[in-house]
Amino acid sequence: MPALPPVPPPDELDWEPDLLLDGFVSARLGPATLVRRADGPAAPRGAVLHVHGYNDYFFQDHLAQALHEAGHVFYAVDLRRAGRSLLRAADDAGAEAGIPPHFTTSLQEFGGDLDAALAQVRAAEPGLPVAVHAHSTGALTTSMWSHARGPAGPDAVVLDSPFLDLAGSWLSRQVNTGVLGVLGRLRPLAVVSTHPSIYATYQHVDNGGRWWFDTRLKKPEGQPARAAWLRAVRRAQLRLARGLDIACPVLVARSSASGPDSPDNPGLDRQDTVLDTRQISRLARRLGPDVTEVVVDGGVHDLALSADGPRQQYLEAVGRFLAERLPAVAA
Repeated sequence: MPALPPVPPPDELDWEPDLLLDGFVSARLGPATLVRRADGPAAPRGAVLHVHGYNDYFFQDHLAQALHEAGHVFYAVDLRRAGRSLLRAADDAGAEAGIPPHFTTSLQEFGGDLDAALAQVRAAEPGLPVAVHAHSTGALTTSMWSHARGPAGPDAVVLDSPFLDLAGSWLSRQVNTGVLGVLGRLRPLAVVSTHPSIYATYQHVDNGGRWWFDTRLKKPEGQPARAAWLRAVRRAQLRLARGLDIACPVLVARSSASGPDSPDNPGLDRQDTVLDTRQISRLARRLGPDVTEVVVDGGVHDLALSADGPRQQYLEAVGRFLAERLPAVAA
């Protein structure tokens, strides 16, 4: 990823009650949206900024609660063309209107949203160290952005099931990379993959799952992957495979096993059915010089959405990592 442009100074945000979650407020942040838990710890030890994945947005209020109880002020960013930002763009009919959800031709574009979010958090929470908690594709974007920002980036990074490589054999990945390189230039909006998300379907309360989320923003029918977006993802993955140099401590967390995203898979609620966990393990050490790995037995793709036992294991691991590795509060 090329060097990012200078971070713009933070603006005074117009916070309003969040339209999707009680107890939270949100504000426009350029084309993105910043969300914050309305109350914070009495004596905060840090701040955490959450970054969602593909076909996703921030709705995990229990994650915010766990981090609040651990002493952290909680924020989340819905990136441009995702979540609350997508709803706002539809209402505004502005520059973002007509661009497919989650689409980009470079993950560096989303890095601009992370720049703005981090600047706002640092301005609002002076003296507090800031960690970024990121999931799946958001974790890949966060990894590239943290590498590019160096010491000016976050003080710690937590990656929940990061999307570090394509699934499949070495040969299929090589072929797909070549095809995407051409198709992404010639037909950037071409749909190269579309299928239902059995994982998301199974998680929703309407289908017997344990979580409620807005199915306009996290779609059980899946979000089509387009050529230029997947080419951007692949470029970032190939750069990561050569080795990054994230300047802060990194926690990489993954499930203990992968399985098919199929309704007849008996392990839907105890496997990562989206990514290959072996690839996460293989590539984790290429993120930087200070990487800690955590394996969650029985975890699903979003470890924070796992069954009670694995979820508690994950949240406790995140809390310990932040307590041990996040710098002390500035005097």
